[in-house]
Amino acid sequence: MPHPNDPTLRSFIPVDPASDFPIQNLPYGVFSAKDGLAPRVGVAIGDYVLDLWQLAQNCRIDVVEPGVFAAPSLNPFMALGPEVWSRTRARISELLRHDHAELRDNEELRRRALVPMADVRLHLPIAVAGYTDFYSSKEHATNVGVMFRGKDNALQPNWLHMPIAYNGRASTVVVSGTQVKRPRGQLKPPGAEAPSFGPCKRLDFELEMGVVIGQPSAMGEMLGEKQAEAMIFGFVILNDWSARDIQQWEYVPLGPFQAKAFATSISPWIVTREALQPFCVPGPVQDPTPLPYLQQTQPHNYDLTLDVALRATGMNEAARICRTNFRYMYWSSVQQLVHHASSGCAMNVGDLLGSGTISGPDKDQRGSLLEISWNGSEPVELASGVKRTFLEDGDSLVMRGWCQGDGYRVGFGEVEGTILAAG
Repeated sequence: MPHPNDPTLRSFIPVDPASDFPIQNLPYGVFSAKDGLAPRVGVAIGDYVLDLWQLAQNCRIDVVEPGVFAAPSLNPFMALGPEVWSRTRARISELLRHDHAELRDNEELRRRALVPMADVRLHLPIAVAGYTDFYSSKEHATNVGVMFRGKDNALQPNWLHMPIAYNGRASTVVVSGTQVKRPRGQLKPPGAEAPSFGPCKRLDFELEMGVVIGQPSAMGEMLGEKQAEAMIFGFVILNDWSARDIQQWEYVPLGPFQAKAFATSISPWIVTREALQPFCVPGPVQDPTPLPYLQQTQPHNYDLTLDVALRATGMNEAARICRTNFRYMYWSSVQQLVHHASSGCAMNVGDLLGSGTISGPDKDQRGSLLEISWNGSEPVELASGVKRTFLEDGDSLVMRGWCQGDGYRVGFGEVEGTILAAG
């Protein structure tokens, strides 16, 4: 049987070369349709969702617990482990191949199992067990450091020695399309004698990737490189909305709190680590050499293009304001996970790790408005004279990401959010 990543594979369902969801991808999500059934697990293929519960009911997919596909999250399926993940993906690929008749020629099963994407509602794909946000782009950390501490003290002394992170709030991780209410908090502008409480005035986005953990580790256990890699089920695009003025007042001495707790948006489709394997590339040279527990024997970065578009209030179309690449990350997702568990911290099925803002070396590759507008001093010029330094009520932000293959792309769809007034 051909490997599911084989670039020559074709599905019997026509898929545009520009689609994010060819047969080489097969990302997992949770959906509901007009049939009135509860949310359940599906796979994206072209303009359709393949209903895995229908296939399992029809004995077309052999997993240890067929009921996992009737669940409203992917957690029960992820808990079955990497061998099941790989075997299931290979079986789905076989069923969708253009030269395999089993599903292709079964009109009744096709009708029940293939649901037009336009007719489904997509839900949060995982029950988020815990959320940790990293700070692992050297370009982003340097830009922020230069803004607030100057060039000579841009990176803190510990930054080049370990992946820096903080523990965030799992309760406000939401799926793409969820509207985001402008947060309130304590504000203390420069020159003010005392703080006040009110709506955030400097609302920002952060372009990140989210790592979905599919296997647990025990409290007290350290992880090696290979074990950490095997625990990663897949990736989503992640927008870590940020209230910069709330953060500026609260972050000393312990870091972000309310400035990041109000919303984190993720894309509905989880692209598996296996599907991204052909696009694995080395990351930046790490100097100084990391301590032994963080050293890598193989590449763990990805050649993954990321795009951010902003549709300001009054604009008919969104305008691109950033295009960068996940390959620039200084600390890889595997290193982040290894470090996270290095103290003995237990990891759970459904944990979500934010990569940290992804910025590249060029100005148009900056992954936040804080950087793009250089802390508000250089407004972003959009269509019809519209300018932005930070997000205003009614603004909509769309992030997209994909890996480009030969004649196909492995993509994530999009993560979108619109800002509502504090109200």
